[in-house]
Amino acid sequence: MSKAICYGMIGCGMMGQEHLRNVALIEGAHVGAIFEPDAEMRAQAAQIAPDARFVASVDDVLTSEDVDALVITSPNHLHLPQLEQIAQSRPRPVLVEKPLFTDVADLDRVRALNLNAPVWVAMEYRYMPPVAALIAAAADATGGIRMLTIREHRFPFLPKVGDWNRFNAQTGGTLVEKCCHFFDLMRHVLRDDPVRIMASGGQDVNHLDERYDGQTPDIWDNAYVIVDFKGGARAMLELCMFAEGARYQEEIAAVGPKGKIECLVPGPGRFWPAHLGAPPVPQLVESPRAPKGPRAIDIPVDPALLAAGDHNGSTYYQHARFSDVVRGQGAVEVTLQDGIWAVLMGMAAQESARTGRAMAVDESGFVPV
Repeated sequence: MSKAICYGMIGCGMMGQEHLRNVALIEGAHVGAIFEPDAEMRAQAAQIAPDARFVASVDDVLTSEDVDALVITSPNHLHLPQLEQIAQSRPRPVLVEKPLFTDVADLDRVRALNLNAPVWVAMEYRYMPPVAALIAAAADATGGIRMLTIREHRFPFLPKVGDWNRFNAQTGGTLVEKCCHFFDLMRHVLRDDPVRIMASGGQDVNHLDERYDGQTPDIWDNAYVIVDFKGGARAMLELCMFAEGARYQEEIAAVGPKGKIECLVPGPGRFWPAHLGAPPVPQLVESPRAPKGPRAIDIPVDPALLAAGDHNGSTYYQHARFSDVVRGQGAVEVTLQDGIWAVLMGMAAQESARTGRAMAVDESGFVPV
């Protein structure tokens, strides 16, 4: 039997509830304390974790003696101040949802964080089984990646409590809020850092007829981003958030001198049209240059994991590894530095699209080329 772990949850909206369902699948793990200010979200969370107690504040979670580790799944703009609050409490491992921060002016605050405990930034896409299979096989299949393309064709942003995800000021913008996953994947797959980013994007279809306190949402719904890396590889992101009719939600392709490898990832099964039958199965496809001809391999995901969330089972695999860290048996795989890079790349892409200029990017930030 694994050592028991008690989690404290800060926020339990849609993504927080996915974390609840996946923590329940980890042997020896349970959620003890939850802070969630919205009554409807509390009621939904209570259905998933009926033995958890709901507390009145973040401080109440932090002062809970039984809590061994913390999970932050609050709205984006709260992540950094809540991490700063945690830094003043008893040290415990923390898993914080992406993005790590939402304003480039806060970079120094992020770098100053000292929690005296492991901090894991939640980048679930690394752990999707078809994506993990691509990462494991890419070097051999390609002979060294020179081009990496990530395409996400998906549904619009879903409704969230207080509609916080409709505005750049609270999300960091679409290329941060949504796409920090993909910028993290680029660095992770290529094992390299970016040097230049060029982008074009905007809001063309979604949320234009919505009003919140008289304000029209300003969150973007499509973009192209090209990233040059130190080692000479190039990566591209293609995002469209009005393409929910697509068979696959994510398509990732890596190409090198030996050939091409790609993975095809369907979206959440709950959105798949019932009249079309069973949802598509994720695939890994290898296309060597010699001998020519693609080889497709199904990468099925455990139905129990698919039922626990919208991210192709990845939230479970992430929690399994994080629980090893909490038990002192593993190392953090997505660090604060990884989280910083993913946000900086998204912000640089948004600034490039806004100004029409390429951005030079490094660990200190980004400037026009």
